[in-house]
Amino acid sequence: MYKTKTTLRVRYAETDRMSYVYYGNYGIYFEVARVEAMKQIGMSYKDLEDSGIMMPVLEFNIKYFKPAFYDDELIIETRIEKDPGVRIRFDYETFNSRGEHLNSAFTTLVFVNTNTGKPVSAPDDFLARLKSFKNV
Repeated sequence: MYKTKTTLRVRYAETDRMSYVYYGNYGIYFEVARVEAMKQIGMSYKDLEDSGIMMPVLEFNIKYFKPAFYDDELIIETRIEKDPGVRIRFDYETFNSRGEHLNSAFTTLVFVNTNTGKPVSAPDDFLARLKSFKNV
């Protein structure tokens, strides 16, 4: 399993009238965490796209426990628990700076050949980098 943490701060524009983080913003937060996780592995989305691979989201699921508020510092733990094939699943746990568990989520993405639009297996160099960074 590969695990990493990303920290970000809630901006005022990301909150709703109740002062909660608007639920739709979590997709953006998880994308930030996913991009950072991939950079730590040593391969960016841009690297994959330049090599002819795109990664559209196939599935997004979230369960909320507590709200986040304006100016909260959020810690998003991102995990890849299973070796990717044609699909890769990222699991997320979001906490505030007080350690309160705010939500659990996952996204499933598909490796797709940019030219054909067809699913393909995860690139070998991505798998090798992921294997070398497994930390649990």
